[in-house]
Amino acid sequence: MKRANINRFSIPVSLVLFFLSLAVNAQTIQDIDGNTYRTVSFGTQVWTVPNLNVSHFRNGDTILQAMTEEEWIKAAEAGEPAWCYQQNNPANGNGYGKLYNWYAVNDPRGLAPEGWHIPSNADWKTLIKNLNGVDMAGSSLKSTSGLWKSRPGTNKIGFDGIPGGCREANGKFSGLGISCIWWTNSAPVEVQPSDKIFSFVLDDNSVEVKYLKSDKGAGYSVRCEKD
Repeated sequence: MKRANINRFSIPVSLVLFFLSLAVNAQTIQDIDGNTYRTVSFGTQVWTVPNLNVSHFRNGDTILQAMTEEEWIKAAEAGEPAWCYQQNNPANGNGYGKLYNWYAVNDPRGLAPEGWHIPSNADWKTLIKNLNGVDMAGSSLKSTSGLWKSRPGTNKIGFDGIPGGCREANGKFSGLGISCIWWTNSAPVEVQPSDKIFSFVLDDNSVEVKYLKSDKGAGYSVRCEKD
């Protein structure tokens, strides 16, 4: 009797590694409100997808929803954490998540889920460097979605960056369908204390990633990185 050839059913190592990577990327986490987020791994980093959509801090405290321009400006003037939906439309939360001022991002009660944090400027720079630098990384971070009209991305690592726009410090909305901006948790190093904070920007017509010093009272999207 011939012995069965077990090699005939062997799977190439590259294919095994591919499915293992999908398994890592398929992991999910939940925030305190019960929202579920996929995660993507790249290099030594693990990031949440899509944008954060939570309305409570990690300890359960409620974050102010500032809807009017006056409420948004007042919150920043008081250094109070606040969030809103793009254009104050709850339907936008499903795809774009919430927009937060920096006081929500930096609050010691914790905006990110347990075991996660708001990425620092250095964290973002590591991701960008691993995606071939600022001149090209935007293509890898952008989704392939038609929401990007001019230059959609390849979504190389499954980051799914979409143009959710922002809220200006004056309370006005802008950028929907044109750009996406994410907070970091790092202030610029300056001689005098500043009202500015670092953020990262993707534009519709470019594959470049831009570093921006922004007003702490602006409203931007948030991604989280695993501790």
